[in-house]
Amino acid sequence: MSFATRLEQFADQPAVIADDGSRLSYAGLAQAADRVFASPGAPAAPRTLIAVECDNTLPALCGYLGALRAGHPALLVDAGLPDDLRRHLYRHYQVATVWQAGGTWAGQGCSPPPLHAELTLLLSTSGSTGAAKLVRLSLRNLQANADSIAAYLELTAAERPITALPMHYSFGLSVINSHLAVGATLLLTAHSIAARPFWDFLRQQEATSFSGVPEMYLMLRRLRFERMALPSLRTLTQAGGRLDAEQVRWFAALCAERGQRFFVMYGQTEGTARLAYVPHQRLPEKASTIGIAIPGGAFELVDESGHAIAGAGTRGELVYRGPNVMLGYASCAGDLAAGDALHGVLRTGDIAWRDDDGFYSIAGRLKRFIKIFGNRIGLDEAEALLRAAGHDVVVTGRDGLLAIAVKDPQADAERIATEASARLRLHRSAIRAVHTAEIPLSGNGKPRYEELLREIAPAAEGG
Repeated sequence: MSFATRLEQFADQPAVIADDGSRLSYAGLAQAADRVFASPGAPAAPRTLIAVECDNTLPALCGYLGALRAGHPALLVDAGLPDDLRRHLYRHYQVATVWQAGGTWAGQGCSPPPLHAELTLLLSTSGSTGAAKLVRLSLRNLQANADSIAAYLELTAAERPITALPMHYSFGLSVINSHLAVGATLLLTAHSIAARPFWDFLRQQEATSFSGVPEMYLMLRRLRFERMALPSLRTLTQAGGRLDAEQVRWFAALCAERGQRFFVMYGQTEGTARLAYVPHQRLPEKASTIGIAIPGGAFELVDESGHAIAGAGTRGELVYRGPNVMLGYASCAGDLAAGDALHGVLRTGDIAWRDDDGFYSIAGRLKRFIKIFGNRIGLDEAEALLRAAGHDVVVTGRDGLLAIAVKDPQADAERIATEASARLRLHRSAIRAVHTAEIPLSGNGKPRYEELLREIAPAAEGG
């Protein structure tokens, strides 16, 4: 049993209120989810790989929940992903049929691949690039993370979270899962927080919680969040990248003044969503940390030889253990038949250290990934995408900024940045492209990415 198959237990309690006025009780949501898989074009064979094209609407939510209830493994895809990237994903993984954002099935003409019995959900490691590398999740992973989040946030059926994040994104999906697990009411909207209808809907439906990534919290500051009258709001949560400690303290102080709770969290799609949180009472003193492991999980630090690091203050790779750790990655359809490759142990790829109180802080990364607007961007994948389009570039960056070194002096750097914005579905403000006469190289001929980044975008300019 899972939160999806237990919807009926909350019977007539309100499950979803959409911004178009649609409403469903938990019993109604269960029926609507089941109808998706009884409609024309639905997969007939048991355990067929499907895709759900996601936006924050009732059809997408019902497609996702219906897949969990019917036992069909589902690939969640951003409905706004460019058509060519979506088609590539469907072909690459032999997706049999797609539940489209408009609420209809579209067959793909593929022979379904063999599927492992535990495989339940596939999420992209980089939703904006349509990367072919996917995270394989089980129903146990989803349920464990939903239960952990509900526990440390002390969620009840009285909650009314607003969907400020997209559901195909692991953070946004975890908001949905953890609240459905306790019988809360989802306030479903695809409006941006920069749009007035978002705030009108939040006030009208008396939202109790807001979840966002760092860029969204910076936007709240620009929107003069401190002047907004939001009496129903009780909890704010932040994940999807590092929010500057000064900003964390500002929001923590504002929430304390208003009698609200502010939680800063750390997560990875490979851990189904969240792995750590800072208890809101400790934020003023622990604003620069990622906190402690979520209930049911545990952290340790390991050195380059894989040996555990004891004591405080020493840096090592952050390793997480818990039932929410993915089964493993998939790079092709053949990988979907694989079982649990990690057995609950996730090497995060982040370099961290532990303080005397057992709180962890991130010092850097082992691999070439950054986070922008909550999306994890693989710099190698972004570079390959632009090179495939005929651009001679080297891509680097830091959280919040994608930096492109354009090697061809005749190329239009502005056009490349605009193209990158469209292809990666990133706001243009998060991308900088400049001509670089010479790429700094290491002794073995590889680009020195950190040095290149300092040339393109000194830290003093962008933080």
